[in-house]
Amino acid sequence: MKQRKVGIFLFDDAEVLEIAGPFEVFAVTSINRGKPDELKPFLVTTFSESGQIVTARNGFRVVPDYSLESVPDYDIIVIPGGVGTRRELHNGNVISWIRGRIHQVELMTSVCTGAFLLAKAGLLDGKQATTHAASIPWMKENFPAVTVLDHVKFVDEGNVISSAGISAGIDMAFHIVRRLLGVDVAKATAKHMEYDIDFV
Repeated sequence: MKQRKVGIFLFDDAEVLEIAGPFEVFAVTSINRGKPDELKPFLVTTFSESGQIVTARNGFRVVPDYSLESVPDYDIIVIPGGVGTRRELHNGNVISWIRGRIHQVELMTSVCTGAFLLAKAGLLDGKQATTHAASIPWMKENFPAVTVLDHVKFVDEGNVISSAGISAGIDMAFHIVRRLLGVDVAKATAKHMEYDIDFV
């Protein structure tokens, strides 16, 4: 079984749960948990533009594993949101990097207003997407090429998946686990985390 590399983007004023939620889901996912042939299907690391310490929301400090220049070839990338996306929207280096990775990854994903960065990179043009409920009007106004959906936890558009606000990133991560590894693995992971979720 291939172990997929998952990279979570860090930046100042990113929302903490949008980093930690998906990180936890992917990191604790296991096949044959507790058995001699147990397998860890995801290797999760973090990265930032410079590789230096990032201060997420409310003073939560994180040391990234990589910079944009040193990241490995990720299979899955998670772009969180938070008020820091307002600044990153104007960071041409980050936007260009995201745009350039779309053909190299299996899945490009966003949580909350991280969808703004995907939209700015042109990755959501002609697609459906979602974001934090409070930011939907702004996204509709500023990215008219994107069909923005409300009242959904996540939107799966093949190689691009976006989720709604904050805790919805956890649901999106479980969706990815189920999509890639099957419902039994997803259910076992949710049980291990004691997280209530319906896999329908």
